[in-house]
Order: sequence, then C-alpha cells, then structure tokens
Amino acid sequence: MTHLPHPDAAGITVTCAIVTVSDTRSIETDKSGQLIQQLLQDAKHTIEAYTIVKDEPADIKQQVEALSKNESVDVIIFNGGTGIAPRDTTYDAIEQLLEKTLPGFGELFRFLSYQEIGSRAIASRAVAGVYQQKLIFSVPGSSNAVKLAMEKLILPELAHLVSQLRKK
Repeated sequence: MTHLPHPDAAGITVTCAIVTVSDTRSIETDKSGQLIQQLLQDAKHTIEAYTIVKDEPADIKQQVEALSKNESVDVIIFNGGTGIAPRDTTYDAIEQLLEKTLPGFGELFRFLSYQEIGSRAIASRAVAGVYQQKLIFSVPGSSNAVKLAMEKLILPELAHLVSQLRKK
C-alpha cells in the first residue's frame, strides 16, 4: 500500500520564472525552456518571466538576485549548466546562494534518471532550495531531463512547497 501525502489546498496558482542557461540556445531553439513553460501552463500555473543567460556564474547570480526581488515570482526554474564540464557553472552559482536546500530533490532526480539512463545520472548536479522566500530548482538542460524533473518531481510538489513558503 502506497501512502499518499495529505492533499494540497485547492486552487493554488504558482507564479514562475524560467531561466535557460546556455551559451548556444536562442528563444527559437530552446526546446527545454519551451517545455517547462508548456508544462507549467498546462498545470494552470503562471509564467512571469522567461530568459536565456550565458553559462557565466555572475550572470546566473544576477538572474537569481533580480528575480528574487520580483514579489510576484514564487518559483525560479533553471535548466542547463548542471553537469561537470568546465562551462557548467549553474550549480556552483546557485548552490552557494541557497539559504535552505532540498537534498531530496537532487537525490530523487538522480535516482529517476538512473532508471532511464543508467550510471550517467551521477554526473547530474540537479539542485533545489530556497533563496529569499523563492523556491529555486536547477535541472539539466536536456528535454528528457526537464520532462522527468517537471512531471515526476516539480509539478507534483509545486503547490505544496510554495504554500509552505507562504506560511507566516
């Protein structure tokens, strides 16, 4: 018997910002960023911002800082730059900003990835946490990884996690 968590409050709409980290993608070629937008909209959430930034730590941090100041944004979802190649700096830039981490997110993402792609999943540095009352997710940039993270982890828990952050 599977134990299900208590139900979320009905009708919570979450306002999200999407940031694709890439040195090569454009708005037209950013299939992963488009997929995140589509999945959020299908789940009746709102897109407040969408941008593409170069895989430069200063640029990534600047996006976190700017979006965190936007009072309407609840969640920032990054995709790209989570591997170990020299240009993969998203994890490094975001992880040091997080005030609280959600270690289970990265652990579960790698577990689910392992089931799909095998041992290559160890190279993923997917991470999630909280910065200035904003929920932040950072996932790999491949569309398969985005789909996995969104459908299996982020969307099922988004309303619950944001409602936890909204508690006074």
